Amino acid sequence: MSFELLRGTRPVAALLAFGAVTYTAWALEAVLVTGLDPARTYVSELAAADQPRGGLFRATDLIAGLLVLAGALWAFVRYRPRRLWTVTGWAGIAFFGAVTAADSRLPLSCAPTADPQCAAREAAGLVPVTHAAHSWSSSLATTGAVVAMVALTLAARRYGRWAPLARTGPVIVTVELLATVWTLAAIAAFEAGQGTWLLGTGQRIQVLLVAVWLAVLALSVAREKLYE
Repeated sequence: MSFELLRGTRPVAALLAFGAVTYTAWALEAVLVTGLDPARTYVSELAAADQPRGGLFRATDLIAGLLVLAGALWAFVRYRPRRLWTVTGWAGIAFFGAVTAADSRLPLSCAPTADPQCAAREAAGLVPVTHAAHSWSSSLATTGAVVAMVALTLAARRYGRWAPLARTGPVIVTVELLATVWTLAAIAAFEAGQGTWLLGTGQRIQVLLVAVWLAVLALSVAREKLYE
C-alpha cells in the first residue's frame, strides 16, 4: 500500500466499514444462546452485566465506537471540512462513535424487558448509576447517528459527492426515522405497562440501518476523493 493511498480516503473508509461490521455484532444472538427474545428486548440487554454473553457484546460495542470515532477524526484532521452539512455530519459520526464507546462502559445491570424484578428495581430507582446512565448514553448515541445520517446524506446530494450515499441515503434515512419513532413509542408503552410493542424488532431495525448507512458511506468515500 503506497503512502499516497494511506493519505487518501482508504483509511477513513476502512475504519467506518470495520466499525459498521462490528456494530452488528448483536446479530450473533441468532447463533448464541442468550435467553432473550429479539422481538421484545433491548439490544443493549445482550450486554447487561448479568447476561452470560454480556462481556462479548460490551467489547464489540467499545470496538465499534472507537473505530467509527477514529474514522470521523481522520476525516476531520486530514480533510478539514468547512461546509455546514459536511461538518455537522462528521461531527455527528464522531459524537456517535465516542458515546457508543462510553455506552459500552455503562451497561445495564439486568434485563428489564425480560426480568420483572429488574423492571421493578429500575422503576423504583434501585439500580446502579451505570444502569440509570445507560438510557441517556444510548439516547445520545442514537441522536448522534441520526444527525450524521441526515447531514451527510444531504451533503452528498447537495454537493454532488459520494454517489452511492446520494442514491440510497434518503431511503435509509427515511426508514431509520420511522424505526426510531417505532422504538420510542414502544419504550413509552413498555414504561407505561402496556407491553413491548415489538420493541426489540423496532430497535434492531434501527441499529441495523445505522450500520448499513455507515457501510454505504464507507463505500462512497472509498470510491472518490473526500471533498468538503
